[in-house]
Amino acid sequence: MKVLGESVYAQLTEYITGSQNSFYRLAYSYLGNREAALDAVQNSVCKALENYQSIRNPEFLKTWFYRVLANECIAYRKKYQRDLPLEEKLVQKDFYYQKEFEAGLNLYEKVNRLPDKFKTIIILHYYEDMTLKEISEITNVNLNTVKTRLYAGIKKLQKAMKGEELL
Repeated sequence: MKVLGESVYAQLTEYITGSQNSFYRLAYSYLGNREAALDAVQNSVCKALENYQSIRNPEFLKTWFYRVLANECIAYRKKYQRDLPLEEKLVQKDFYYQKEFEAGLNLYEKVNRLPDKFKTIIILHYYEDMTLKEISEITNVNLNTVKTRLYAGIKKLQKAMKGEELL
């Protein structure tokens, strides 16, 4: 039993060191602030390393950690929501511009304005390339509910992109 625990710990540390950019990207999409995102990732890593014994099946290490990270981001935002400054966009006047970039940035801004229950699913599915089953495990929500929220979130985004509805 002890050998299994050491194996899980080794797998967890390897996974954490190899996926830091993905973790930061997810945390930043939740929090919109560099320092807050780094804090949330750091807190998630600490919690994961302290509680690795609760991993029942090493196959689900990824979903387990993403659940820890998503919960940490939500908790961080609830705790410090008023104190999180929005980062100013640093845009150079002579940067390369294509009209398509504007649409992508606009969509990302609209995704970030969605309620958490839609935003989490859309970010994990489209930005982190996770399956709906993995998202169900991460969010601890029924698979059919994940599907419903994904499609409802997409509809909200479509309306928002057409200017029909404010999120």
